[in-house]
Amino acid sequence: MIGDYHVHTPFCPHGSNDKWENYIIKAIEAGLKEISFTEHAPLPRTFIDPVPDQDSSMSYSKLDQYFKVGQQLKVAYKNKIKVNIGFEVDYIEGYEKEITDFLNNYGEIIDDAILSVHMLKHNDEYFCLDFSDEEFGRLVKRFGSIEAVYRAYYQTVKLAVKSDLGQYKPTRIGHLSLVEKFKKTYPTSFNDHDSIDEILLLIKQKGYTLDLNTAGLYKPLCQSIYPNTQIVKKAIQLGIRLIPGSDSHESSTVARGFGHIKQLFI
Repeated sequence: MIGDYHVHTPFCPHGSNDKWENYIIKAIEAGLKEISFTEHAPLPRTFIDPVPDQDSSMSYSKLDQYFKVGQQLKVAYKNKIKVNIGFEVDYIEGYEKEITDFLNNYGEIIDDAILSVHMLKHNDEYFCLDFSDEEFGRLVKRFGSIEAVYRAYYQTVKLAVKSDLGQYKPTRIGHLSLVEKFKKTYPTSFNDHDSIDEILLLIKQKGYTLDLNTAGLYKPLCQSIYPNTQIVKKAIQLGIRLIPGSDSHESSTVARGFGHIKQLFI
């Protein structure tokens, strides 16, 4: 593996207090040539974070410091590893204009970006699908069934892929199949092949890539990669590029699970 392209930082309010530099040191020790810091971009100002602790993303007040420290680290380690500074941007249905405005403001100065779906809309209410298994249970009750939550997730991902978010729209789709994070508590035989195939075809047609995210392997109620192996195989058949990412929120997990990724391509 050349790099880890989905890594968080101390600027993530639901992450760890590990020093930012430690993530880079871990990447170098793992033999990586490149690391992308894709911190959770601030949510739209008019959007109310639905998670209990309201800590889904970094705040606007931290942005200048994020770029300042990131630039210092890029320079400090330029002879050892390529450091990219960017965002994991939330696609939130109904907030496309605000997301576009944010990207227009910061798109020129970021090196990398991921577009992810964490928030699902039901009527006029929003839910975070990956916060906790208890919160996922609340989604199931509100949507009516586990299958309905899955269906809403893939429909929202489809909207994200199709959405016009301007010239700086991220072209890598984050952790597809994240909806499976709590599948051991909320099992289902649901598999919307048509929606998933449509999403993959759209990604292929647009020249987008997929975040090949190992974090799910280490979630006790998931224990599988995002996207799941079935989707990965379809993506490979379509010739979609898969970009490895650990989704690390602490330095010790940089490049974790990359051995598993290699097995997918044998």
